Amino acid sequence: MPSEAAADARARLIDVRPGEWRALGWAWLYVLAMMSSYYVIRPVRDAMGIEGGVENLQWLFTGTLLAMIAINPAYAALVQRWARERFISVTYAFFMANLLLFALALHMADATQRVWVGRVFFIWVSVFNLFVVSVFWALMVDVFDTAQARRLFGLISAGATVGAICGSAIASGFAQHVPTTWLLLASVALLGVAVAAVRHLSRLAPALRTACAPHAREEADAPIGGGLLAGVSHTLRSPYLLGICLYILLYAVTSTFLYFQQAGIVRDHFAGRAARTAFFANVDLVVNVLTLGVQLFVTARFLQRWGVTLTLALLPALTVLGFGVLAVAPTVAVLVTVQVLRRVGNFGFAKPTRELLFTVTTREDKYKAKPVIDTVVYRGGDQVGSWSYALLGWLGAGPALVALPVALLWVVNAVWLGRRQAAMAAAAPPPA
Repeated sequence: MPSEAAADARARLIDVRPGEWRALGWAWLYVLAMMSSYYVIRPVRDAMGIEGGVENLQWLFTGTLLAMIAINPAYAALVQRWARERFISVTYAFFMANLLLFALALHMADATQRVWVGRVFFIWVSVFNLFVVSVFWALMVDVFDTAQARRLFGLISAGATVGAICGSAIASGFAQHVPTTWLLLASVALLGVAVAAVRHLSRLAPALRTACAPHAREEADAPIGGGLLAGVSHTLRSPYLLGICLYILLYAVTSTFLYFQQAGIVRDHFAGRAARTAFFANVDLVVNVLTLGVQLFVTARFLQRWGVTLTLALLPALTVLGFGVLAVAPTVAVLVTVQVLRRVGNFGFAKPTRELLFTVTTREDKYKAKPVIDTVVYRGGDQVGSWSYALLGWLGAGPALVALPVALLWVVNAVWLGRRQAAMAAAAPPPA
């Protein structure tokens, strides 16, 4: 009887059904390696961005948006012609080759050249981050259905957080002791692990949906097809996808406001790239440890208990509260607290729930519309946020007070999206 009680307790804590463990394990390894790869180089990017001048950051955000627009048609061409295992592997191999070129460039550049290499690297990492994460979640919403997503996406997100912790720890521990090029090479090796996990997971995935999709294997092995601009055209024609666009846009705008305030503080309080890199890595480490606890023990239970709508609205509501406090008391301590709580709220609740929204869309929208929304729309939000922040600074206005109505609109948008997703999931045909 004690063993049955223990089994019941485990089921309540981690609700993984028979046949799901192997796929979940490979998904964990995939996201762990991918996020470790990113977080090893994230503080390098942030330090290089500051070294190139905080006053120039908005131009780097503009460059990132242009790069996103340029890369999406090439990715859509891969999706159009190849099966998912192949186009995902090729996408990651492309980014690995880029990292090797940056490592070589940083090794050979002089001090002046390193500033410009750093600016290009800032843009590249900003593209890399959103793109590889978007591709990962596109595969997840293709592999798992809505019911599985409610139970498993919190756990899968926990794998992302463990990877972020590992990557942050590597960067924090080695940033001041080894050349930057070694961190880039470590990122390349971790991406190689992610590619291996993609292949295993893609081959296991059809078994998860055999009951409701008898031709799952044929579907997984076939190219998705469609047009090169389908991601854009489908998004513009769908109120639901446009609603997701607005959610991500408002998140990006408010995040950019906080990022610029943080960049100014770090510039004024820390001297030198190594110290700044270590600071960013330490903040990432704290955020990710807190997030892991939420994802393992809270996310799935909260989603199943309160549903998509309330979970999706949690981060916007927290943002309203945070900017309200910042408007009254714009201190360093308050800013850091709001930033940490927002990031934990995003990774612990908003991110897995936002990905769940795509489980009710078509396969073509998962692999074409989703990357456009996750990359171009997100970086478009960065643009709005970065140039608005510069304008507010020129006018002498407080960004926290201006951000309040934006955050309130975000709450309304989240409620609409959650209700719409529930309606679409209920209207979906039952399993055959």
